[in-house]
Amino acid sequence: MAKVRTIDIINKFNLELLAGEEGVNRPITTSDISRPALEMAGYFEYYPAERVQLLGKTELTFIEKLTERDRQMRLEQLCTDLTPAIIVTRDLEVPAELLEAAERESVPVMRSRQKTTRFSSHLTNYLESKLAPTTAVHGVLVDIYGIGVLITGKSGVGKSETALELVKRGHRLVADDCVEIRQEDQDTLVGTSPELIEHLLEIRGLGIINVMTLFGAGAVRTHKRISLNIDLEIWDKNKTYDRLGLDEEKMKIIDTDITKLTVPVRPGRNLAVIIEVAAMNFRLKRMGMNAAEQFTNRLADVIEDGDVDDR
Repeated sequence: MAKVRTIDIINKFNLELLAGEEGVNRPITTSDISRPALEMAGYFEYYPAERVQLLGKTELTFIEKLTERDRQMRLEQLCTDLTPAIIVTRDLEVPAELLEAAERESVPVMRSRQKTTRFSSHLTNYLESKLAPTTAVHGVLVDIYGIGVLITGKSGVGKSETALELVKRGHRLVADDCVEIRQEDQDTLVGTSPELIEHLLEIRGLGIINVMTLFGAGAVRTHKRISLNIDLEIWDKNKTYDRLGLDEEKMKIIDTDITKLTVPVRPGRNLAVIIEVAAMNFRLKRMGMNAAEQFTNRLADVIEDGDVDDR
């Protein structure tokens, strides 16, 4: 099923549909946009027909200078069965030959009042967001001090209860149980909640609660960039856990690696405070302040001084 169709950008940008109404359900498969300058000059050998075609003042002025025969032939070549849309910007007059060819081939021709460069930027951002690679992860996403923290772990380990405590401490819930993640850039993951369970938390013994109703609009947000993964696991006495924080583990989601911390769970541990501090410490590390490295350097200095004194 296509993620984006021509009708979606018509509605999103309030475009005026001029021709090719039968093709408004054509799929848009790429975020790349084409401004067919070489094509208007007659070079169609590498014409990217699958892209949205954008005609601005430059292209239309050039078309007007062509002979009637050349204009008709090139505008007909512009309309293919793959072309999802042709958009004219600046509210410019659309050539009659383009409208006729588009109507025959069912290629939607739309018009926007925005300037070409501005509209191209807005359309590219919209398509990149909608067409970005996506996945779903079982976990909870919380915005803690501006850091998007993805809390994962086996069912029943206490993810939702921890998220509830974090919300009570003033942080914001993004998603519970299922986090939909899209990769908007090579190193940018953005998490959202499925619409069906947005703002909801499932607490065993209580059932489903609406966080926004209980704690207000400031306790939730619709999306958040994911920077840190906290993986909760039942305490294993036979396992050695990191006590200094020098080793940095990674979690791979789609094509992006994010920092992963494994936090053991056992009675008496305040997980909300631990995760809160982990988020603050992560921020400090990004600012160049690493407490574990500072301690290691101090320890090395003490050992070195001790060696000197022994001599």
